[in-house]
Amino acid sequence: MAGGKYSLVPTDVPKVATRYRRIQTALPVPESLTVLESLYRYEPRSMQGQPPIVWDRAEGCQVYDAYGNCWLDWSSGVLIANAGHGRPAMVEGICALARKPLLTTYCFPHAGRAELVRRLAEYAPDGLDKVFLLSTGSEAVECCIKLARTWARRDGDSRKNVIVSFQNAFHGRTLGSQLAGGMEKLKDWIEPRDPSFVQVPFPDGYKNSETDFDVFERSLCEQGVEFDRVAAVLSETYQGVGPDFMPPDYARALRRWCDRYGALLIWDEVQAGFGRTGTFWGFEHYGAAVPDLIACGKGISGALPLSAVIGRTPIMDQYPPGSMTSTHSANPLSVACALASLDIIEKEKLVEKAASNGRVLKTGLEGIQATWPDVLGCVHSVGMVAGIQVVKPGTREPNPNLALRINEACFRKGLLMFAPVGVAGECIKISPPLPTPLEAIEEGLAVLDEACRQVI
Repeated sequence: MAGGKYSLVPTDVPKVATRYRRIQTALPVPESLTVLESLYRYEPRSMQGQPPIVWDRAEGCQVYDAYGNCWLDWSSGVLIANAGHGRPAMVEGICALARKPLLTTYCFPHAGRAELVRRLAEYAPDGLDKVFLLSTGSEAVECCIKLARTWARRDGDSRKNVIVSFQNAFHGRTLGSQLAGGMEKLKDWIEPRDPSFVQVPFPDGYKNSETDFDVFERSLCEQGVEFDRVAAVLSETYQGVGPDFMPPDYARALRRWCDRYGALLIWDEVQAGFGRTGTFWGFEHYGAAVPDLIACGKGISGALPLSAVIGRTPIMDQYPPGSMTSTHSANPLSVACALASLDIIEKEKLVEKAASNGRVLKTGLEGIQATWPDVLGCVHSVGMVAGIQVVKPGTREPNPNLALRINEACFRKGLLMFAPVGVAGECIKISPPLPTPLEAIEEGLAVLDEACRQVI
């Protein structure tokens, strides 16, 4: 590891052979270097951030290379494989459409699309009856912004255009989603800034100790934002740099505030939905804070590119035919994969399993954090998503170098997580597939503990 990224120098590591992990070569694998070096040569540097494994196949909660190694996966890709990797029903659903063949339809109807939008509307809270299928989470967020601003102008009030979001938020990589995002270092390229996008402190209780709702209004006043100019408030259900949830009372107060000032409430469920937190929707943890629009992605299909906006009919029906579409909307292969994934989540009761196993995950992580409280600042864990904030000794200042070293030690022991994330790359993010057996979670906790002992 050098310069904040993983080394491509093969290093001998201890052999591992358990039910869920197998490491029998140097890492990275010498024979894989031609692939890795080709990617380094032809792709932008931004693509070099993950542990140097050349994936060959992935099944259930395990990722395999072609050289005899196997990792226990604590990444779910990037919170995608909620139903598990490579599930046969998902593979068969894709293959059946490919053999038919039906590979693309644009906006022309197909039966799978009709079934998926119906099922998604049935999962949503009462009143959120329309579903628009897209390709990526960023695209879904952009669509929510468009719908919210159009809705705010329906009576001709061009002043009602402010989108309020939260500091440290991540909503995607496109222009609108990054304007709504709350990480300043990701917005250096945007000049001039659009003053109608404003951020307020997120009440996580760790990076920001103030969790009373009056901070929301005070921050808007300090930025000169008149409340009746707010078109929508957009928030991740949990901020991915944690996972950081709002206090439920705060979320419910936010819902009431939006009602009072005629603003839409938008929950970005791209990471949180489809059982990840031990409830089908992450915002269910907030009780009565039901949104007007939901942005979905990642776990919606369990594998292939797909996203959605789910919302109230008057809001969703603002645009006439042909004026709110997407080239790959409801691609038949992605839809087939999503339908199979939803079947698995239902039949295997993965939402309930995420809640139950999540309690074991949380207890184990809290035990690890308690061993090194000076550098493992806090643990947040809900269902099958968790994070450990790695900090410089005795402070709350992020320590990305130590976080990366812990991550790399886990990689060498056969436990796979994506690179440390957060405002400064300090969060060890943990997100196993929902079907991960309890014994595999316990094994992963033992590996993480061992890696911390080795590195710290």
